[in-house]
Amino acid sequence: MNENDLLVDVRGPIATITFNRPGARNAMTWQMYEGLVNACDRIDSDDAVRVAVLRGAGDRAFVAGTDITQFLDFSTAEDGLAYERRTDRVFDRLERLRVPTIAAVRGYAVGGGLGLAAACDMRICTPESKFGLPIARTLGNCVSMRTYARLSDLVGRGRALHLIYTAGFMPAADALTAGLVTEVVAQEDFDSRLHELCDQLSGHAPLTMWASKEEARRLRESRMPDGDDIIEACYGSEDFREGARAFVEKRSPRWRGR
Repeated sequence: MNENDLLVDVRGPIATITFNRPGARNAMTWQMYEGLVNACDRIDSDDAVRVAVLRGAGDRAFVAGTDITQFLDFSTAEDGLAYERRTDRVFDRLERLRVPTIAAVRGYAVGGGLGLAAACDMRICTPESKFGLPIARTLGNCVSMRTYARLSDLVGRGRALHLIYTAGFMPAADALTAGLVTEVVAQEDFDSRLHELCDQLSGHAPLTMWASKEEARRLRESRMPDGDDIIEACYGSEDFREGARAFVEKRSPRWRGR
């Protein structure tokens, strides 16, 4: 990983993690995912930190998913299973941070970017922000059971399926109505509101914050089924390999259903 692709800045009680590939809309590389795990370990080891903020560089995207060029090396179902297990481990580590986490979304939060935002405790965004899982028209893959459960917990099964089936984008106003985000803040007021929110949370009882997020996590975990067979069916398909090639070649994929 380029050491500047993921930045960690700790100032007093606030830790800020910045995904810093604005030219690629902050798309995640394997190394950036690992860097996020390391950042979480660093934050948990610092008792002075009370709030963690995740944000993307620039105003075009929070994170526009995983860098799809990396999928060109996938050849078997096991490759897809390993990828989803890897991202599950990263998202789980983020979710298990002892401090409240805020996804500060400007622009697009797509695919893995939506997964990252969903793994945070709170999400605020600008009016221009959009959220989506357009995999039905791009890659032909699927999300893991854990990512699907987080999304369903936030917006409900019906809206989650609608978002995936239509392969479109949920605008900020709809995301607020659906419960995906808690606040929509004008671009010019975004940073000041974010700082205000961080100051508020950092002044609250740390154990209350930790207990609340841990109870929510355990409640969801208690009803988590296995979904490896679903992942293998999608990532092991001809359609997935075609989708990845088509995306990189900037053309429409030719789906065959196998």
